[in-house]
Order: sequence, then C-alpha cells, then structure tokens
Amino acid sequence: MRRPLTLLLCAALGAAALGATPAAADAPGPAGAARPGAATAAGSQPYASYWYPRTILNWDPATDPDARFNRSRVPLQPRTSDPALKANANARAGEGKVASLVSFGPTSGNPSQGSADPHYYAFGYWQYVDKLVFWGGSAGEGLILAPNSTVIDAAHRNGVKVYGTVFFPPTAYGGQLQWVRDFAQKSGSRYPVADKLVQAAQYYGFDGWFINQETDGGDAALATELRNEIRYAKAQGPTDFMWYDAMTESGSVTWQNQLDSANDAFLQDPARVSDSMFVNFGWTSGSLNSSRSLARSLGRSEYELYSGIDTEANGYNTSVNWGALFPAGQPHTTSLGLYRPEWTWKSATDRADFYAKDSRYWVGANADPSDTTTSAAWKGLASYLAESSPITAKPFVTSFDTGQGDFWNSAGARVATGGWNNLSLQDVPPTYRWLVSSTGTKLTPSIDFTDAYEGGSTLRLSGRLDATNTVRLYQTRLPVAADTKLSVVLKTPAAGPTGLKAAVSFTDSPATFTTLDLGATGGTGWERKSLDLSAFAGRTIAQLGLQVTGSSPAYDLKVGQLAVYDGAVDATAAPAGVTVLGNTDVSATRRSLRLAWTPPTGAVHHYEVYRRNPDGTRSFLGATPNDSYFVPQLDRVGSESTTTIEVEAVSAEYGRSAAASTLVGWSTTPPAESNLALGRPATASGQCNSSEGPAKAVNGSVGGGNADKWCALTGSKWLEVDLGAARTLSRFVVKHAAAGGESASWNTRDYSVQVRNSTADPWTTAATVSGNTAASTTSPVAVTARYVRLVITKPTQTTDPAARIYEFEAWGS
Repeated sequence: MRRPLTLLLCAALGAAALGATPAAADAPGPAGAARPGAATAAGSQPYASYWYPRTILNWDPATDPDARFNRSRVPLQPRTSDPALKANANARAGEGKVASLVSFGPTSGNPSQGSADPHYYAFGYWQYVDKLVFWGGSAGEGLILAPNSTVIDAAHRNGVKVYGTVFFPPTAYGGQLQWVRDFAQKSGSRYPVADKLVQAAQYYGFDGWFINQETDGGDAALATELRNEIRYAKAQGPTDFMWYDAMTESGSVTWQNQLDSANDAFLQDPARVSDSMFVNFGWTSGSLNSSRSLARSLGRSEYELYSGIDTEANGYNTSVNWGALFPAGQPHTTSLGLYRPEWTWKSATDRADFYAKDSRYWVGANADPSDTTTSAAWKGLASYLAESSPITAKPFVTSFDTGQGDFWNSAGARVATGGWNNLSLQDVPPTYRWLVSSTGTKLTPSIDFTDAYEGGSTLRLSGRLDATNTVRLYQTRLPVAADTKLSVVLKTPAAGPTGLKAAVSFTDSPATFTTLDLGATGGTGWERKSLDLSAFAGRTIAQLGLQVTGSSPAYDLKVGQLAVYDGAVDATAAPAGVTVLGNTDVSATRRSLRLAWTPPTGAVHHYEVYRRNPDGTRSFLGATPNDSYFVPQLDRVGSESTTTIEVEAVSAEYGRSAAASTLVGWSTTPPAESNLALGRPATASGQCNSSEGPAKAVNGSVGGGNADKWCALTGSKWLEVDLGAARTLSRFVVKHAAAGGESASWNTRDYSVQVRNSTADPWTTAATVSGNTAASTTSPVAVTARYVRLVITKPTQTTDPAARIYEFEAWGS
C-alpha cells in the first residue's frame, strides 16, 4: 500500500502541529502568510524562515530582520571512514548512505537559535547519516521551509549536508495546483523562485532542497518545467536537489515505489537533474533490484536512490525488509531514507528514555555497535553502515556537550542554571557509542547531565573495574606535528590515582593503541592533564580513546574535555562593535534583545553573552557560534539605569578573549513589582514525564491543561529558579493542583521556600507552609536572593506521592 509523505505528515501531526489545514482558494500571495519575522518588533524572538512560492519572491536577507539569526557560520566538514575501523564486522563502508527526514519543530514559530526548553530532539548519531532534510511545511503556513541555524551548525560540524523542504500537498490536504505553477513560473530565461531557493541556501549556509510535489492535476508540460527549473537552479550555484517519488513525468501523482520509466527523468533527462531521489515506502526486493539496474544504466549510482521507511509511528518496531535493502555479505542495494526518526524523542517519557531509545534505534539493543545480535528484527543502523567521522583537522576539542542541558558551565564554573537547547553548541559526538573492550567487567560510558566542564553535559565512566578497559571514542585523521598536544580535563570523587590513560592509535596500525598515563588527581575538582605527542610527529592519529587499569568496586570518573591541538592554547581577539539591534519591553523590568557584533580574526568556536550585575558579578545570557544573538530575557536589577552586556569569543582551542561590551538603558521610573520567576531558568529534582518539566511552573500559565505543570515523583521533591541576579523579594505565590483544574486532594500540604545569593551559599528558609488545602498560597517575605527553591515535604492531602505545581512565583523588584 502506498503511503505518501503528505498523508503520513498530516495524519500523524495534524493541523495543530503543522497547520496542515485546507487553504482557501485565494491562498496568500506575496503579501500574505509569509514568515512572522518580517513584521515583528525589533527585539522580539526570531524564527526559522518559511514561504509560499509567491512570498519568497519578496524575501531579501538585507531587509529581513530575522535572516542573520538563521545564518549558519559552520562550514560543511570533510569526513573520513576507514573500513578497518568500522565497529561492526557486518557493516559496509562507501556504499549505502542515509537521508534522514526530521521535523525539529513546527513550520511557524520555530526559534532560530534554540530556546529555554531542555526537552528537544538533540540528535547525536550523525556518524551514520549523510543528508538531513529539515522536514515541514503546510498549506496553512507555508510550503517552502528553510532550516534554522542550529541544525545546520550541528550537521555541518559532523560533515552532514542539510536540505530545506519544498512541500506541495494533495488537494485533500489544502494543496493547490496554482502553487506548483507559481513555483515553476518563468521570466525570460530565468526561474525567479529557483533564484530565491539558491539565494536562501547560500545565504543561510545550507546545502540543498528536498522537493515533495504531491499536488495532482498537473500535466507533462508542468513536469517538464519542474525538471528544467531544477537544472536551472543547479546552474546558479552549488545547490543540491533531492526529488521525492510522487509526481511522474506525465504530471500525475502516482507513487512508483521505485525508479522506473515513469519518474527516471527527474533523476536523469538525459543529463543530470536531481542529485538524488527519495523512493516511496512501498518498495519490494524486486523493485529495489530493478531500481538499481535502471540507475546504473542511466550512469547514476544506485546509492543516489534513498529507499524510504516510515518510522514515525513505531520507531524501531517498524517492519523493514532489511535483507532486500542491505543483503548480508553483499553490496547494499540502494541507500536508505528514514522518515521521522525523532520518534525516539516524541515517544520518550524523559531524557533518559529518549537516549535509551535513540541508542536502540541507531546502535541496537545492546548499546554496542560491534554487537547488534538480537532476536528483534531491528538490529540498529550500525549493523549495516560503517561510521564516518568529521575529525580530520586540528584543533579538535570536545566537551561532550549534546546541545541541551539543565545548566551552563564555563571552564568548569556554573554560570547559569535552567534548561536550554541549542544544537549550534553541540560538540561532535563520539564516533562509537559505546565500544568497550575488557577481559573482565566492562565499565559503562554515559553522557552525564549533572555536571560539565563546558556546556551542559560530560562523559562519565562508571562501574565495577576488575580488568583493563579500553574505550574507543573517536575515529580521526589528525596529523601529529612537533608541537602537538593531547589534553584531557577530568574529575574524580576523591584525590588520588585515576588509573586513566589516553589511548591513541595511528593510521600505520589503526587497531593498535598506544597508551599515555594521565596520572593522579590532586582534589575533586576539574583538572587538566596535558600530554606531549612530539614523539609521534609525522604520524597521523586514527583513533582517540581512553584506557582504565586497576581495580575498584565502584569506579567513577568524569571526562570534561578531550582535545588535540598544536602549540599553546590560542585565544582570539575580542569581538568588536557589540550593538543592540533592538529591544522589546516584556514588562516594566524585563526586555528581550537582539544583539550583533563583528567577529574577530581567527577561528571562533562560539561566543558567550553575559550581563554585568550591579554587584560586579556576571550572569550568563546565552551562547552562539553566530555573530548575532537573541536574548529572550534581560531583567532589570533594582533601580539600575543601565545594564552592561558583555560578549567574549571562545576560540577553536577554547581560549577566551577579553569581553566586548555595550549598554542597555532603562527608564528612570522606579521598577514596579513583578513576578521575577516568570520565564526564568528552572531546575528540579525530577519530572513525571517529558511534558511536565520545571519550566512549566514558571511559564505564567495554569490554564494549559494537566500538562501545564511541574510534576515530580522523586523521593525528595524540589524546584529551583535562578532569578539572574540578587533581587528584593516581597512574597512567594504557589499555585497547586486545583489551580490547574485537578482535584483539590492533590494540593500541596506541606512545603517551604528557601533562598540564597550564590551557589556557594547555604540555603536559608524564607517561608514555611504546613497543613495547606488551598489551590493558591501566598507567603509574604522581606528577603534578597538570586536563587529560590520550593521544597515539598508532603505533596498532597492523601497518600498520592506526586507533587503538582502549576506555578511558582517570586514577586519583587
């Protein structure tokens, strides 16, 4: 049974998610339903770009205020894949590839540079992917969707191409043939929409477009015009095109589920048209073989055909004829097209569940890419595909940051609390997750979200140590010079010997590790161990890993950073010309800002943005590799008349520049009292599921249904909010279960509110409430604090163990 992409998209996500509602006959033209960014206030949230064929003709990055916030500054990295270093003996290198069609967010309202929500599809298995399609578009919002900078940055850092989506839905889902004709309109020898597609890809820094044309009613002339347009666009610049198996050469929409005489002209006609084709889901063993034969007869590789599988509904429980696609012991028949692998995130109950499911999807049931043995039909992509690595040049630095977290650390210091996501800040994930060899018990590598040296996560090695463990982490191709160094930042629970060695192999013997002792620690904080690699000058590093020796019933060590670089750690000059492009008043004491600056010469990994507080301390506002940044929340502290904003550059080797600064002025009117916890970063002891995180307790809403709350089932239950700076507080307001429409029997009975001014200070109790039955409680106080914590000792009136807090408010100025 054919399953066109539109039907899958609309049936699964519905109008509420992607706005896929039937559009009126007089669909928006150049003046209608374009991106919201073009009309927003100067300091408001920028969003990813989307258009209709006629509205994109009016787009100009010079006049689009959101454009620079969607611009990637990370070039596409080259990749290496040594067949001798593949994790799985059955995997094959240089054959079938993977195109992944992913919806990272809705078509409209998709933030350009991440957000304060830590619950996000922070994809981390780039080593198995060749192309990433930024999936979306809808009849009710826009048909042409450009990827935002976060996804481009992360993909390019890993050597993966990124495509935007052009989506023409069937008429039953709001599609209009006129939109296809608008797309293919010609002006003299030019195709104006194609010019804009190329301009958008080149300006934003992504690599091409996925064309999904499922609107019926066309004819052969229109199909020919679309092929001519793709050829024209490719001639204007290095822009790729992937064609979806829907529209045929006759102009009708009939999914072939293969490459055949009805659709092969969209690939080759007789010259090259599209760079690749996504074959619809109904393929069989016979159709794959015939598709391969036809592709070869056209002078094209069968691996430019991506045979689709739909995993949106069932993930790794999807039935797939793997033997037809990737026959055992034989060359792959075609490449693989994955539709909606983010099932692993959407179906997860929490972050740990997501990471477990994502590992199962990509690596297999054993969380070991070398061992995909399982009774399940889904063995994991590592069973078929050899890993690729973008680590081909120095410096290489990773802090094992995943692009999401519950805090932000800078050089080991906690500079912000509260959840966030921003794939632009994701480090290159380990090539092998996880590959551990030992003659005894294997240690467990994991990504730890409770600590970090840089960013929001770190690598942790834990478990019973009773034999030597070698942990392969990265495949590389890094030449060693006379001044090359290998640096490891680590932390142990107690001072003393670590048993840890750096493990390095070279291309002349890639499977053989040379180990270098990292010695002992002098305390329990982060410590850097630097190793001189000059003895290996002239050789090329093929693998980077770690080796642990010794004996311990409960070994526990964190690796905060791993780096290979030449000479001393270089810093860049400070950025110049920090400018407030605009600001928007959120309240009398809160603003959102758009900032921009001029990059310094030299390689910059990212910029960190801070505010200077009246007491001289700094508060972290965010980070980006871009030369512009949106600050969603700048709070006035007391009656300050100006706030200093500072931007410092972090080099590719993690040297930090001096800070460049600018001032933001405030009104001379004394600030009014407000809820200072509103929208601030919040953390908690835990959460009942992925939709009931701590951010829900500071979002200003109790009317969003049962999921509009923070819920926790942990033994100790606490919710902490960082106000950004020490603030004068007058009262705390807590809104319990009944405030959100739930049973009054679930209102919190006993709790306290604690405060402190810095993370080094002890908590002090500012308010205590016992025996409460009300839906909302208010506790007057007269304290000054930056951090406030709600501690729940009896969560309900009954024996129900769940804490349910719809809002936690800290009022003051």
